[in-house]
Amino acid sequence: MGCCSLDCFVYFVLSIALAFMAVSTTLPPPPDSNITKTNRPITHHDPLSLNASKALRQSNFKAIATLLHVSSEIFLSSSPSTTLFAIDDSSLFNTSSLPPLFLKQLLQYHTLPLRLPMEELLKKPQGTCLPTLLRHQSVQISSVDKESRRAEVNHVMISHPDMFLGDSLVIHGVLGPFSPLLPHMDHIPRSSLCQSDSNKTIIEEEEEEEEAVPVKIDWTRIIQLLSSNGFVPFAIGLHSVLNRIIADQHKNLTGVTILATPNLVSLSSASPLLYEVMRRHILAQRLTKKDLASMPDKALLKTLDPYQDLIITRRGIVNSSQCFMISGVEIVAPDMFSSNNFVIHGISHTLELPRA
Repeated sequence: MGCCSLDCFVYFVLSIALAFMAVSTTLPPPPDSNITKTNRPITHHDPLSLNASKALRQSNFKAIATLLHVSSEIFLSSSPSTTLFAIDDSSLFNTSSLPPLFLKQLLQYHTLPLRLPMEELLKKPQGTCLPTLLRHQSVQISSVDKESRRAEVNHVMISHPDMFLGDSLVIHGVLGPFSPLLPHMDHIPRSSLCQSDSNKTIIEEEEEEEEAVPVKIDWTRIIQLLSSNGFVPFAIGLHSVLNRIIADQHKNLTGVTILATPNLVSLSSASPLLYEVMRRHILAQRLTKKDLASMPDKALLKTLDPYQDLIITRRGIVNSSQCFMISGVEIVAPDMFSSNNFVIHGISHTLELPRA
């Protein structure tokens, strides 16, 4: 919580809760909302919200616990079934300068009008879009690992799966918000993750029962572009390990992002480190500079190494959405080359391998 005392944080939570109550009682529901209204009355003493709030507090999600207790209608009154992605306290604490209406939208953006426990979420293919209570806005299952039972939504890790499991309410804890939080924001910006026609919402997936279709990555073209534009060491390194990368390629890989550095560390093609270095510089999804800039602070980026994610870090909430780094490295030449299944960014220097 930084230098702020516990009393300061409690005051912050209560002030936000009161602001939410004021907004909730003065704003009418959207006239064209397509969410079915339930006749179930919600009160501050509803056992469901009380039990859910208790579970949140026990896991130190105190801000969301308070909001759910004093203003549960924001989360629960719009649908007979709900899944809430609870934002951790440290991320919410940075929103004190943002207007209450925006904060209400932020929580609606983290609430789904359906019941989705972790077991069911892990069955959905990567790229599935999930409808939220915020009109015309969806979030995306950006990563799924059934073996480790890990998943990410909008590139944010679900840190506390199934924190609360009720008949009509499921709560998961997440490491941060699904959208960047910048000063003077008055609405949630539309994410590019679910705007493509190729992205299906979870409802469409259930109707069509379609799996993500893998594509053939044009690795030869990627190597040619790299070698003819000043990235010869990187191109040679990629070519040296290409057969292993193709053999290990995920079945549902629909695109890649190459983070190319002109000064790749000199390694022998026989070196086992070269394979690890190259995998760390390739994201298992096609992400343009615009896609990356729209991601929140601490968002995780899945690489071709299933055990080594990269992380988006921002230089501070006061800066623009373009000011970010990837695991401490800057993108100095964004979107150098792009196709339907790959994009190449130039980065300032080689991404370091984590120490064992």
